[in-house]
Amino acid sequence: MQLLSSFYFQRRFWMAALALVALGLAGFPLPSLLFWSKAGFGLLTLLLLVDVLVLYRLPRGLEGERTLADRLSNGDDNPVQLQFRNRYPFAISLTVIDEVPEQFQARHLQFALQLAAGVQKRHTYFLRPTKRGAYDFGFLNAYVASPLGLASRRYKFALHKEVPVYPSYIQMHKFELLAFSSLPEQGIKRFRRMGQNQEFEQIRDYVQGDDYRTLNWKATARSGQMMVNTYQDERSQQVVSLIDKGRLMHMPFEGLSLLDWSINACLALSNIAIKKGDKAGLITFQEKINLLLPPSRQGGQMNAILEALYKQKTAYKEADFSRLYMGVRRQLPQRSLLLLFTNFESLQGMRRQLPQLRQLARQHLLVVIFFENTELVQLLDAPVKGLEDVYTKTITQKLLHEKKLIVRELQQHGIQSLLTPPQGLTVSVINKYLELKSRGLI
Repeated sequence: MQLLSSFYFQRRFWMAALALVALGLAGFPLPSLLFWSKAGFGLLTLLLLVDVLVLYRLPRGLEGERTLADRLSNGDDNPVQLQFRNRYPFAISLTVIDEVPEQFQARHLQFALQLAAGVQKRHTYFLRPTKRGAYDFGFLNAYVASPLGLASRRYKFALHKEVPVYPSYIQMHKFELLAFSSLPEQGIKRFRRMGQNQEFEQIRDYVQGDDYRTLNWKATARSGQMMVNTYQDERSQQVVSLIDKGRLMHMPFEGLSLLDWSINACLALSNIAIKKGDKAGLITFQEKINLLLPPSRQGGQMNAILEALYKQKTAYKEADFSRLYMGVRRQLPQRSLLLLFTNFESLQGMRRQLPQLRQLARQHLLVVIFFENTELVQLLDAPVKGLEDVYTKTITQKLLHEKKLIVRELQQHGIQSLLTPPQGLTVSVINKYLELKSRGLI
């Protein structure tokens, strides 16, 4: 039974059998061909028996493993490594089918490999998840064929593993490196500090090259030698991400929802803020505030933010900005930088929330971040072929222009805003944070 469940005919066998059947049919008008057909079937049967014998002679002629990270990064290409070792004394052909999680809908994911005798070989492929949650990997199936290629033997490796998909920690580490490097071509801008947001650090001896304006005359008089004050950029400012989980944030772009784009950007920004000495916090809201993680720069804060973002779900309800304002007013008495990830599709929709946004901006430095519809931009660039296309382009232009009007009206009320395509969200948010920090506004 084990042999029958793992035994498969190869395409070469069926082609040979079909050719011999055709030869046998031709033997009715030409009896001499019938002999060769019978002889061919006898030879094919003998070769098939030899093929089965060499494939099943070893109980475990093939070893297989699957290696992947303990967690996957949402929206990124995650490597999955397959490793096989050929224990047969001859070269084999492999057809590999990996049972990946159903969320990928990859029903025909298979690879063809060649392994020489006694050789170990690795094969790497990539998976890009687009939703957070638990992903179940199933069996690893490998179909082994000998050089004869008439039959194949299936090896089924029980490599079941549940792997959680977290917000994009790959992107987080990538932008951490870029923010602290000097590679402006990668999208992260370099800002020269213009504000005077500095705090006293210590008094030390004067060394050649120090600014004379930092001389501490009292300390100089007491010690009899020149002493200077040293300063450092003011640290421990509060940077809080406010993530709208309402219905409009579930519009998809390139497989990810706007909510997941925002979560990935929030993770990367919080990491950079903590690395720069600021405190990072998190608030998620819908019809009420669902999560409030107070700002902190302690060692476990990034892990707390990561775990909190991983668990965020939605009920597809409308976001209540008045509840958000009341929660921020109670929980954040200190002036903070608030980065509000939301989405406004119309000017009227923004105006309904404007009173709450203005109240938040009076007490904090508020940046409203919403999304440009890149599909509409592509539609606007499409060629015009008829009157219907003219109407479509007119409506598209109106919708895109309305987004710009939202930016203008927010600025008129003293509210910082950021209109960005989803793909450029993380870079734009980090640049905005670095710009505000360089200007001494936080």
